[in-house]
Amino acid sequence: MKLRLAAALAALSLAACSSSDETNEATAPGSEAPTATPAPSASTETASLPEAIPAAIQGRWGLVPADCTSTRGDAKGLLVIGPGKLTFYESVGTLGTVKDAGGNRLLASFAYTGEGMSWSREEELVVSDHGRELVRTEYGDDAMQQPLHYIRCE
Repeated sequence: MKLRLAAALAALSLAACSSSDETNEATAPGSEAPTATPAPSASTETASLPEAIPAAIQGRWGLVPADCTSTRGDAKGLLVIGPGKLTFYESVGTLGTVKDAGGNRLLASFAYTGEGMSWSREEELVVSDHGRELVRTEYGDDAMQQPLHYIRCE
């Protein structure tokens, strides 16, 4: 029995040594050991997002044609978009965090002020029809249920 136990221990020791030797050989300098591929960083996976509203979205937009032509200051559906702001009849939204963007599309958070109140809203702005139409969609609590469609003021 002692002989069998000694033989088993010797076999296990030999197996442990040869397994250790194989590991050392695989990682020894000059060996063909497989290397781990590092995970790509976030900066290489996604293009950097703009810090301003894309130029294709900027401009004057009206819910109806009269919003673009009123000279009395009563164009309640007029939306003026600049590099960092959405300006409405009685409120202003300041660009916050840009979440996604393209040449004619922006998804971002905006901090609004108007009529003595402040609120935040995530919005998507998409220009289509060769730059003549803007669709503005709100997300989050108290967001409008349907997107608003604007026409570009000439």
